[in-house]
Amino acid sequence: MQAMDIEKVNSMDFGEFVDVFGNVIERCPLIAAAVWSQRPFSNLEDLEKHFFDFIDALPQSGREGILRCHPDLAGRELQQGTLSAESRREQSGAGLASLDADERLRLAELNAQYRARFGFPFVLAARRSHRAAVPRELARRLRCPPAQELRTALAEVKKIGHLRLADLLGTPPARL
Repeated sequence: MQAMDIEKVNSMDFGEFVDVFGNVIERCPLIAAAVWSQRPFSNLEDLEKHFFDFIDALPQSGREGILRCHPDLAGRELQQGTLSAESRREQSGAGLASLDADERLRLAELNAQYRARFGFPFVLAARRSHRAAVPRELARRLRCPPAQELRTALAEVKKIGHLRLADLLGTPPARL
């Protein structure tokens, strides 16, 4: 996809906007559909603010639902090739597509423990990580209290969204 400016974003009809921005928040095109009605946006930060305000306004069950839309890192969907294009690029870029069998098994075990403890998958901005750091971070966050982990996971969703919006608009992402 070619980078675009905010004027192009503001001129998009509903269908085009949802097609382009529907996976800024993983598998949540409804958020893009809601954000479209908030046009015009003054810049990338304003557009991003509308995405994140939508998430923040949800009840806890809705925020947890957003987390449940995320795939496991280095999980079954990566192995089967069924990840979204964005997730595939992000996980591959972090080296998660080239794990050996032992590393995959370790991550699968940690992912299962995490899901059992919190009720949603482990979410991490893979583009800001690498293959050796992912299991360490997953193990560390497994020890967090549930309310703290919900906040941390949602912050990671926003990091991912920030990076994806920056990609779409062709702007360098802020260091988060």
